[in-house]
Amino acid sequence: MAKNSCRAIVPFENNDIDGEVSRSLRAVRPAHYLLNIQSFSTFYETDIENYETGDFEAGGYKWKLCLYPNGNKKRNVNDHISLYLVISDTKNLPHGWEVNIQFKFFVFDHIKDKYLTVQDGGGRVRRFHAIKTEWGFDQFLSLDTFKNVSNGYLCDDSCILGAEVFVIHYAGEGECLSLIKAPAGNIYTWKVHNFSALSKEELSSEEFKTGKGKWYDFFFVFLEFCCSQLKSIIYVASRNELRTLTLYPKGTASVEGESLSLFLSIADSATLPLNRKIYAKYKLRIRDQLNNKHKEREGENHISLLF
Repeated sequence: MAKNSCRAIVPFENNDIDGEVSRSLRAVRPAHYLLNIQSFSTFYETDIENYETGDFEAGGYKWKLCLYPNGNKKRNVNDHISLYLVISDTKNLPHGWEVNIQFKFFVFDHIKDKYLTVQDGGGRVRRFHAIKTEWGFDQFLSLDTFKNVSNGYLCDDSCILGAEVFVIHYAGEGECLSLIKAPAGNIYTWKVHNFSALSKEELSSEEFKTGKGKWYDFFFVFLEFCCSQLKSIIYVASRNELRTLTLYPKGTASVEGESLSLFLSIADSATLPLNRKIYAKYKLRIRDQLNNKHKEREGENHISLLF
């Protein structure tokens, strides 16, 4: 049998990306499996319907390739090579198993010294399970294109195919985002008696909840009035956190002796999980009990517990 030459003047170009299949060229060899087929013409001309490779491992699972040199007749494929990825050893997988992957098939171009890469377009993910144990391409490559030596895929009647399989593992990590707008019971009133007689530098309210509330210390606002009643309206995106108000009658830090300082704090922070992110929108108000000209400050903040 005469051998085909693998030299040609005009190489085949195939860089098209349609909505379903992506084809491109790359220099790097496949990471997981190579199949070297010698005497392809003999393989093609026999009555062998398909060929299954040995198992290879990728992503913690066993796989194999299933090649139809004359096309998968069960799917009415003609004039094309059909190629599929099959998951192996499924009897040892747990009940209800499923595996999500992205995969690529390759054909070596001897002329360009690169691999034609064939994969699902748009980065599509394929799911393997007990009922669906193979995915691939009915029309992987046309036989006319493949057998034309000027395209470089068949050299001396031999070809090289390959595969890469990237398993998407769920790491079991995640988070939940929950926002509560104007939760029920969102008003807390703290009445401070005998304000002028206070001698303590710091005074804290009882723990209280808004909505479903617990929290961490995170923000302060200073107000320029002394009075006998404080009122806070707090909107909080959180759940099951206890809060307190902390009052500094003579101020704190740079405003000491000039202003009253008021902090919103989160109680029981030691019981909360690490890396919890919290967003709060709130309003702190000091009531003017005579003229109803209340003084208030609004705030909103994010906080993470990192220790």
